[in-house]
Amino acid sequence: MSEDDDALMVRAAWFYYVGGLNQEMTAARLGLTRARVNKMLAEARESGLVSISIDHRRVGVLPLEDRLRTRFGLDFCISTPAFGFHDTSKQDSEVRKQIAFRAVGVAAANHLKTLLSENDSLTVGTGWGRTIEQMTLHLAGVRAPHARFISIMGSLTANNAYNPFEVVHSLARRTGGEGYFLPVPFIADSVDDKKVLISQRSVVKALEIARSASVCFISAGELTEESLLRRQGMISGTELESLRQAGAVGDTNGIFFDSEGRQVDHELNERTIALGFEELKALPVLLLIAGLEKIQAARALLRSGVVNGLIIDGDAAEALAALGE
Repeated sequence: MSEDDDALMVRAAWFYYVGGLNQEMTAARLGLTRARVNKMLAEARESGLVSISIDHRRVGVLPLEDRLRTRFGLDFCISTPAFGFHDTSKQDSEVRKQIAFRAVGVAAANHLKTLLSENDSLTVGTGWGRTIEQMTLHLAGVRAPHARFISIMGSLTANNAYNPFEVVHSLARRTGGEGYFLPVPFIADSVDDKKVLISQRSVVKALEIARSASVCFISAGELTEESLLRRQGMISGTELESLRQAGAVGDTNGIFFDSEGRQVDHELNERTIALGFEELKALPVLLLIAGLEKIQAARALLRSGVVNGLIIDGDAAEALAALGE
């Protein structure tokens, strides 16, 4: 985007969000089409020029939050409002998922912004995924030049916005802080390869920073053909089936766990390069859950003793609360 386009986007955002003009009025004021104004407003949100802040304490979810907090022994729980989606088509399902990702991303960004405003020297560990990507997109209006952001897992082969490297880079850029990442693959080809990789000095240093994190943001994935791991080709269909046979119901940062939140006995867990459960238990860990598809994995991970705080969308929170112990 050119400087002129950037200035125009700022003016459009100002008229719409601050001036209270609708898109048609904004377009008329700027001499643009409504379609172009709509695109500029979307880019303003995605770039971080505009951030959305929601006071979740005013939306009537406190009883549900307290129920989940007590049930899983958490320090806190933040739930967004429930949207009450009832999927009737694949398109409806995709819309619901996208809204859930954004809602949790906004809530997580607001929480991180609060933490950084209280202590701009935080060391923040991050996982990967679409929810964490949304957190980075909605983090704006905070400067924390003394903060450090570190990926707590290796990087993916695909160059996506939810790749750990991209997540760390985005957080550091938006806050003015420092970014560190593990310069190794997400899953090593063999156990011997993993031993060689984690012995490298750059990796040792990164792991030391990760183990000193003030707070870690992680998400959970379901073990299905529609999971991000499968869609990104990080695990094969055969590996997926063998993980299920080993009792796995989900993963976080490539660590596969069963319904009780225990790491399963599987060779993939031996090859994953990430902070393990015992290391995570020594750190404050916040779990981000977006989407009804994640509730089985979420319940299992919440049983693990790894998680201290939960940020979840309202529909998933209601479904999680309805699941039996």
